[in-house]
Amino acid sequence: MPVLEGTLAAGGHRFAVVASRFNDTIVRRLVDGATDAFRRAGVPDEHVTVVWVPGAFELPVAAKRLAESGHYAAVLLLGCVIRGATAHFDYVAGQAAAGAQRVAVDTGVPVLFGVLTTDTIEQALERSGTKAGNKGADTALAAVEMATLMPQLS
Repeated sequence: MPVLEGTLAAGGHRFAVVASRFNDTIVRRLVDGATDAFRRAGVPDEHVTVVWVPGAFELPVAAKRLAESGHYAAVLLLGCVIRGATAHFDYVAGQAAAGAQRVAVDTGVPVLFGVLTTDTIEQALERSGTKAGNKGADTALAAVEMATLMPQLS
């Protein structure tokens, strides 16, 4: 029985990181975690492009443009949406996730969703480099794995 899976050896793959400026303090930590993880996987800095957008809602449209360019093996979306007293959280988080999935399916380029969706700022801090690790780093490693898996699926 054939088993296909990616590896964490990035080879010559290029990656794009689309990051939201909203909740910048948290998101910069996610970006730092992602770029560090790429380096540990052997991805040179010049093979990682970081694009900043205003908020999480804008992540998918930038991801679509990057995925369609043909320059990147995977696109990461990094952001942080913290629940507030209104339904805004549900709309932004849900549409960012749905947009990421749509871009991946429509383009065939892996789009990895590293957007934190938390109830509190404390939870966001935990997931961006303290108690719960760094979800930006986790997302980058998943991107490397998907980039190395996709050619096997042809």
